[in-house]
Amino acid sequence: MEALRKFTFEPDYAIPPGQTLMEIMESLDMTQKELAIRTGITVQSLNRIFKGEQPISYETASRLELATGVPARLWNNLETKYREQLAKFAEQQRLQSDLHWLETIPTLELIKRGAIEPQKDKALLLRETLRFYGVSSVAAWKKYWETPAVAARRSGCFTSCPGPASAWIRLGEIQAHSIECQPYDQNKFKRSVQDVRKLTVDKPKAFIPEMRRICADSGVALALVPEMKKVPWSGATRWLSPSKAMILLNLRGKTEDLFWFAFFHEAGHVLNDGKKDLLINDNTEDDPRERKANEYAAEILIPRSWDSKICSITSKRAVIQIASQLGISPGVVVGRYQHLTKKWHFFNELKQKFQWAEN
Repeated sequence: MEALRKFTFEPDYAIPPGQTLMEIMESLDMTQKELAIRTGITVQSLNRIFKGEQPISYETASRLELATGVPARLWNNLETKYREQLAKFAEQQRLQSDLHWLETIPTLELIKRGAIEPQKDKALLLRETLRFYGVSSVAAWKKYWETPAVAARRSGCFTSCPGPASAWIRLGEIQAHSIECQPYDQNKFKRSVQDVRKLTVDKPKAFIPEMRRICADSGVALALVPEMKKVPWSGATRWLSPSKAMILLNLRGKTEDLFWFAFFHEAGHVLNDGKKDLLINDNTEDDPRERKANEYAAEILIPRSWDSKICSITSKRAVIQIASQLGISPGVVVGRYQHLTKKWHFFNELKQKFQWAEN
């Protein structure tokens, strides 16, 4: 069976069904004029059918069956295969002209992650990559991913490296689409955010499935995708439909305080911003929505009223005590302390470091 697949013959030409019709006419000693009279099809139309310029319609196939004795389904099948072959040739020509686009896409990384199948032929690899993106052509990809219609704001990374950036987002979309969710309920998600906050004291093996379940019950699909080279983002938010939002995160930075801040930042976008834009957390605040999401995440994790007390921390014991009072992980308290005091190395031993199970 493998040998059959390997050596399957793929013709580089297409034979119009009109050629078969001419052979049938010859076997019946039937002239073109006679066939035209018998079928009611003009000589001019027959000429176009012979050349493949005019398709054989279902009605024409029925007339040819009556006039030649050859079943209509044969003519319909010949016509379908001919048009499919022409379409395949047109696609191959289009793919060949777009091969340079592949150089901008991290195909090796996508193959490594099992997102696309490896292909020796570049045209087939291009087709496989387009399938991954869910588009029919490079032109369609550019229209979807490179125009302002995708998002009102863009990270500079999206402008300089649209291939890796779009690949990471697309991996998140595919994962999120596979997560079954209840219809989005804003009030329920507001309550769910508080439930997720309680999970900061757990290990990833425990909190990730519970975190996903809580979000899905509120209409939010949580996608976790390892970071892509040249894509220095902590997270992104996108609405997959009016009733389903996606929060996409990676483990960039590896420490728990950054991971949890990224989640609540994206949750802030879901709760407070519109449904049309792709919002990217690239750790800049050039967009007021990003500043607002940062403030939301900070307040959810540790209310600002605690800042002065956190600034006065002098020991690990104090960190742990405050974390216990807040019902949150000590590592998150350390993150706030470091952010407020700029003492980036203090108490780092209290932070958990997350790593992907695949690595």
